[in-house]
Amino acid sequence: MHDLVLFGLLEAVMVQSHVRETTNRETTNVAEWVSLVSIKTREQPRHYFDPEKLEQLVQSIAQHGILEPLLVRPLQTNQYELVAGERRYRAALKLGLSEVPVVIRQLNDEEAIQLALIENLQREDLNPIEETEGVLQLLAFRLKMPVQAVPALLYQLKNALEKGDEDRNNVILNKKLEQEREIQSVFQTLGLMSWLSFTCNRLPLLNLPSEILDAIRCGKIAYTKALAIARIKDKTQRQTLLKQAIEDNLSLNQIRDSIKGIKPELELQSPKAIVTTLHRRLLKAKLWEDPQRWTQAQALFSELEALLDQASQNPSR
Repeated sequence: MHDLVLFGLLEAVMVQSHVRETTNRETTNVAEWVSLVSIKTREQPRHYFDPEKLEQLVQSIAQHGILEPLLVRPLQTNQYELVAGERRYRAALKLGLSEVPVVIRQLNDEEAIQLALIENLQREDLNPIEETEGVLQLLAFRLKMPVQAVPALLYQLKNALEKGDEDRNNVILNKKLEQEREIQSVFQTLGLMSWLSFTCNRLPLLNLPSEILDAIRCGKIAYTKALAIARIKDKTQRQTLLKQAIEDNLSLNQIRDSIKGIKPELELQSPKAIVTTLHRRLLKAKLWEDPQRWTQAQALFSELEALLDQASQNPSR
């Protein structure tokens, strides 16, 4: 049933991509067996594969076989590139299988990337960073621009929408409208959030510390664990815990316990920085809105005022 949905989505992708010359794009939905060594992998949206879930899949395939074929596209004679099904591919490698069932489709780069995204989104959620980077890659294909330029364009469109600006240059305005329509088309096809929500909520994730992003991209650590470590502001402490979490395969709870034991940030600051930080946090907390907390705070303020009075009467030299 899953493959019927997947192939139906593929047809929609091909129509939206204006697929031409059907005589040059012969396809078949019939599974056939090919040598596992003849399949080459490409960079996929997913970088992290949960070891426990992968092992469960290995055991399932060992008992029941591969129930759903992999999706591949031909490269050259008897050589194929994996488009969807990398978890099944990895499980087959672990089991030492010589052949696997596949469905061979003629796909261009854009179609292959979009199908890989769809397949992963349907089977098991990508972590938000993998999903964000995959969507950016697809947008780059559709907009015919470098991946690095896509976030800037999204922010420009967001700012223009919020301000209600209209560019006086009709040529530039028409180009932006065309780009926005293309972006909307991508998100409608993928069935994800809107492009505006993606811009506001997902793009900022790419600003996480570089060592955190690299660890997630390389599949060294799960996203949830990495995100917890990213909250540590001190770079040295953050990098130390990240290294330990990877080497010792710490659980999320173990990471959280380690974070609790880290020396508080205030102790690492200068006295003047401590006062500035506390002042900012007090204003942000708005303790006066909670009667119980405000009562507790007033008691502490009284002690602080007494200390200030002593300091004013006996100023230090």
